[in-house]
Amino acid sequence: MHLSITTRLTWHCAEPTDSLLQIEAAATADQRLLASTLDSTHAGHFSRVPAQDGIGERIWLHQEGDCTVTYAAQVEVLGRPVPMETLAALPPHRLPGETVPYLMDSRYCPANRFSPFVDEEFAAFEGGAKVAAMRDWIAAHYRYVPGVSNASTTAIDSFVERRGVCRDYAHTLICFARAAAIPARFASGYGAWVKPQDFHAVAEVWLANAEGAGGWHMVDPTGMADAASFARIAVGRDAADTSFLTSFGQADLRQLAIEVRAVTAG
Repeated sequence: MHLSITTRLTWHCAEPTDSLLQIEAAATADQRLLASTLDSTHAGHFSRVPAQDGIGERIWLHQEGDCTVTYAAQVEVLGRPVPMETLAALPPHRLPGETVPYLMDSRYCPANRFSPFVDEEFAAFEGGAKVAAMRDWIAAHYRYVPGVSNASTTAIDSFVERRGVCRDYAHTLICFARAAAIPARFASGYGAWVKPQDFHAVAEVWLANAEGAGGWHMVDPTGMADAASFARIAVGRDAADTSFLTSFGQADLRQLAIEVRAVTAG
């Protein structure tokens, strides 16, 4: 699928402030950047550094006053959805080292707290079928309600309230999977069918196919995106690692406008 993406972001810093930006679609094996531009108001410093797991880049900015960044891109998404039920989980001792951090608790994902529930609720399932059951459980029990969560909301909070937005759905799925010893990470990106349009969050789980080859597979409990319609920006342990704007000082967000369209080839 070919996606056309436009993002405009404006924030204000009352004093010189360092900010870390993550809004550009990453160039990866399953998505190709056909074109991209990024324009910003003057900053005292602008530099790029690699992002988590080598997927995409973070941008350092040092500025004072109003800062506006406009990003536009054309992305060809090459990924294809794989039925979860056809995938298998490996025992922890056979997992590659790079997946191990994604078995652990993180800021928004206290997975150990979910172990009793996961052991009871999903005991009848294994591997990818277990992840599919987790996805379906969240979809059936949660309500998508914008504005009810904030930067302090954890998966425990969302589980208790049974509502939230995409980040909350993803955090819950990540906790469920990690509690079952399945590596799970958070991914931010752009989705063609996301409503209301915003940066979108999904989970990715590490599972193996019938030939034993392992890899990361996307899971979206909201049902608004799949591997064929989602352009990944960044990955991490949870939303803290993939925030579109992290400021090391006071920053007030003034505008966030995102448009993502599926473009017909030719």
